[in-house]
Amino acid sequence: MTEEIRVVLADDHPTMRKGLRLSLEEDRGLNIVAEASDGEAALAHIRKLHPQIAILDIDMPKLNGLAVARALVKDHSETAVIFLTLHADEHLFREAIGLGSRGYILKDSATEEIVAGVRAVAAGQPYLSPAVTTYLLQNSERGAGGRERKLTDGLTPTERRIMKLIAAGKTSKEIGAELSIHYRTVENHRTNICRKLELEGEGANALLRFALQHKTLF
Repeated sequence: MTEEIRVVLADDHPTMRKGLRLSLEEDRGLNIVAEASDGEAALAHIRKLHPQIAILDIDMPKLNGLAVARALVKDHSETAVIFLTLHADEHLFREAIGLGSRGYILKDSATEEIVAGVRAVAAGQPYLSPAVTTYLLQNSERGAGGRERKLTDGLTPTERRIMKLIAAGKTSKEIGAELSIHYRTVENHRTNICRKLELEGEGANALLRFALQHKTLF
């Protein structure tokens, strides 16, 4: 008899979790051993239950999926990670792969793809939503798109979110409140972003100007 594949499922949207659970339960070889609605709970379940697969929404409260994956890397966990995301974002994809993720599935097709994804990753094979593969190929064909694109490639997902909020006219305190971090942490991020974008010494509004001029890069 084939050994069952034990899965932890984490997504902060109950409807999404329910849809994924129903899809997974159609395969009797898959066993959902725990569900979580935030990253902290997901990490606790994974550390306690040691499932073969963790399905993690990238955008979750408390700890996002990437932060959970980073913690698992530090733990030397053998749990394989499949990320769920709303968008085919090349930068998120790069970070996910850098953390050792074997699966990357778009939410709009997740209920149809999740079983195939879990089966593939459990067998040691990578799994990407076809739409992600298409996007990456098209993006590769378009090339880097200039100096600004190359500079922004070095920004982390958090730094990109901060840039979007800067472009929306948010102050550091407002950004901190929205991201649930201290405003001084936001200021530190802004300093790091300026360094990465080579904006140091260009004035107090240089970062805002860059954010407004290059919104499509974030």
